[in-house]
Amino acid sequence: MTLIKSISGIRGTIGGKVGEGFTPVDIVKYAAAFGTWVLQTTGNNVLVVGRDARLSGEMVNKLVCATLQGLGVNVIDVGLSTTPTVEMAVVDKKAGGGIILTASHNPKQWNALKLLNQHGEFISDEEGKQVLEIADQESFAFAQVTELGKYKQSENAIKKHIKAILELPLVDKAAIKARNYSVAIDCVNSTGGIAVPMLLEALGVTKIEKLYCEPDGNFAHNPEPLPENLREISKVIEKGKFDLGIVVDPDVDRLALINEDGSMFGEEYTLVAVADYVLQHKVGNTVSNLSSTRALRDVTEKAGGEYNAAAVGEVNVVNKMKETNAVIGGEGNGGIIYPELHYGRDALVGIALFLSHLAKSGNSMTRLRATYPSYYISKNKIELTPEVNVDEVLRQMQERYAKQPINTIDGVKIEFDKEWVHLRKSNTEPIIRIYAESDSNATAEHLANKIIADIKEIISVKA
Repeated sequence: MTLIKSISGIRGTIGGKVGEGFTPVDIVKYAAAFGTWVLQTTGNNVLVVGRDARLSGEMVNKLVCATLQGLGVNVIDVGLSTTPTVEMAVVDKKAGGGIILTASHNPKQWNALKLLNQHGEFISDEEGKQVLEIADQESFAFAQVTELGKYKQSENAIKKHIKAILELPLVDKAAIKARNYSVAIDCVNSTGGIAVPMLLEALGVTKIEKLYCEPDGNFAHNPEPLPENLREISKVIEKGKFDLGIVVDPDVDRLALINEDGSMFGEEYTLVAVADYVLQHKVGNTVSNLSSTRALRDVTEKAGGEYNAAAVGEVNVVNKMKETNAVIGGEGNGGIIYPELHYGRDALVGIALFLSHLAKSGNSMTRLRATYPSYYISKNKIELTPEVNVDEVLRQMQERYAKQPINTIDGVKIEFDKEWVHLRKSNTEPIIRIYAESDSNATAEHLANKIIADIKEIISVKA
């Protein structure tokens, strides 16, 4: 059993002993802490709750909603939904915050409380610490019987979300409809199975092959949209006559695309392609995290904009986007953040903007992908013994490569002309993650291996 208490929320595996798993007692405790924090900081007693289709979702939802009512909070339950939909619903309902019940791409035994502020954005590090402190001290007081919160359901949140997407100037429904696309989709038995077909039909796409669109929470494969988990839809596309494939994760904030020949467009290139389209219509700045491909910087600078990197994590990317007035941003895992709609990763707006781009370009998926610089990222990790001082290892790596451009806002990122390597420590286990990028896979692997050898040498000297 696992229970991880972090500044961004509470996640864990269902069951086990209190304090060791995502148990009903833990769910109530942290829902009460967050509800208390919202009441104390905003004075607003309305909270929006929504969930993905996990097997534990109904149980967790009842616990969370009842706990919030017990605090005197009026709950608006949008039911089976998506993370970006709940984010937008918080603003639409003028709520003091929101809770999304989802463990994102984690397997089905996981669930989580993802916490949103009154702007429909993930709470900050400092705010997260305040919530955890309230939980640790159990400093919450429940309402008297005459002051209990009310509960109501709202069933049109996804429709409102899609309506807002269709009203965006850069979403070209006519161009998409004219191309008469044939699309295969994989929604991994979660709420994408509700939202993605609804969006595609609204955009004029009528030829839709649905894989795993029944939102029953029985994930048909590992729900993280990585190539090794998408072999089935890839084979379907390879054998059929499809223009593209669309894959989302359980809470629909990550978007993966598949070419007409069954090959991967590349999760790093979802953001690159959408940014290219946005920048063609509005010159401006872009942001991604330090572990994302350099291709976004290339596309941005070619268009006359400025690229900036943020620390890993959606809240960090959003903060940097606001600071630099970015027109588009996100993360290299297929997370699109389009501020004209809202500040949150959103696969649905990503689909609409990408299809508009593809339709107006007149290209096939493979031809469009060929227009972008090709980089390869090698993703590795070193597991360390608990006694190794990871911060000291990273400091020595910084010294070794002091002649290279270095960024230390999130671990250590070392630049080598058009290559880079990013070293980050895990917050939950003794691991250093090593990501390296180059214009060839072999070079990226070689660079990663060189850095890994350096780290091992530093550790062995210490030992």
